[in-house]
Amino acid sequence: MGKVLAINIGAERGIEKTSVNKGRIIEGWGLEGDAHGGDWDRQVSVFPVEALEKVPDQKKEEVFNGGPTENIAVSGIPLDEMAVGKTIRIGEAEIQILHIGKEVFKEHGRPYIVSREGRFGRVVKGGQVSVGDEAQMI
Repeated sequence: MGKVLAINIGAERGIEKTSVNKGRIIEGWGLEGDAHGGDWDRQVSVFPVEALEKVPDQKKEEVFNGGPTENIAVSGIPLDEMAVGKTIRIGEAEIQILHIGKEVFKEHGRPYIVSREGRFGRVVKGGQVSVGDEAQMI
């Protein structure tokens, strides 16, 4: 069983997000107030912090000092369990993982690892989510 470490919202795409203690995830849309919400297959981004182990030594300082670019950071779920086609329950919400990473990798800051290891998907059940909530694969 995992845990929600952070929730981050950005009103515009391509900028660092602002951390909040709680949020509402809207079915078929995404995280309320986030610019990535919409009727598409990357409504919410979930980042498993265990993926930080994959950051090369020469990139670590840059990645660790970069601000959040993912919607939800979680810990405690093995990376291989967070596979395409699986569903993760985060607080009250459920997100089906449709992509791991992006088609084009980012080379700088926190997006370096999120663009490679972030999980992106569609909200299949909305609900409240708070820092400290459980996160689990269902």
